[in-house]
Amino acid sequence: MSVRKLKPITPGQRFKIVNGFDAITTDKPEKSLLAPLKKSGGRNSKGKMTMRHRGGGHKRRYRLIDFKRDKQGVAAEVKSIQYDPNRSAFIALVEYTDGEKRYVIAQNGLEVGQQITAGSGAAPEIGNALPLSDIPLGTIISCIELRPGQGAVMARSAGTFAQLMARDGKFVTIKLPSGETRLILAQCLATIGAVSNSDHQLIVSGKAGRSRWLGRRPRTRPVAMNPVDHPMGGGEGRASGGHPRSRNGIPAKGFRTRSKTKDTNRYIIERRKK
Repeated sequence: MSVRKLKPITPGQRFKIVNGFDAITTDKPEKSLLAPLKKSGGRNSKGKMTMRHRGGGHKRRYRLIDFKRDKQGVAAEVKSIQYDPNRSAFIALVEYTDGEKRYVIAQNGLEVGQQITAGSGAAPEIGNALPLSDIPLGTIISCIELRPGQGAVMARSAGTFAQLMARDGKFVTIKLPSGETRLILAQCLATIGAVSNSDHQLIVSGKAGRSRWLGRRPRTRPVAMNPVDHPMGGGEGRASGGHPRSRNGIPAKGFRTRSKTKDTNRYIIERRKK
């Protein structure tokens, strides 16, 4: 993993920091695992814009990722590490011994030619997916299920990882990337290792056009709006805008929006950091 700082030969390259892509082994995706990806531009079924700052961007094709790792007990060889335009993490193309190919989220240290497997009999090595009941305490894990068979939903983005802290009966205690500590059923699968592309957070786009390539449209600062447009708008001169809040009045920056009556609150031992 590395990043490159470009020389300022143009205004757009003056502050630009790009990914070195030294972990990527090929730029050609597996055609059988591609699917079309339709853009909405932030519009709903009636054509009304319901999500602002979305639209444009380069055309993409979706890579079908195996989040469930349900082909258990069958060894697979890592054929290549690839870039995925739909997520921050890198993905790995694996081929099972029966000839089937699948994409999985690549972990840090996963290399071409390496053998990975899933299931309760697997060794706790990087890239292998095991039930939480079989993983040694203190292990760094990622791509974690919340319900058995659901597929990975937590710790999937670039550089993220969780830690297995304790085991008690049918539950295990996990410390998540947000700092939250919670209980998860021990039957749920998790993958050993941290997610790849940990330098993703160091990348600087360098110019506004790069955001447009990614499908992000310009955003107007709330304090620059009129009172009719935003709660933080208006005022004489350069007013501070008052308490930070969203366009529909919900306070931001520390205001907790999680429901106090949510059923899964009983599984959270320690809330995430403010």
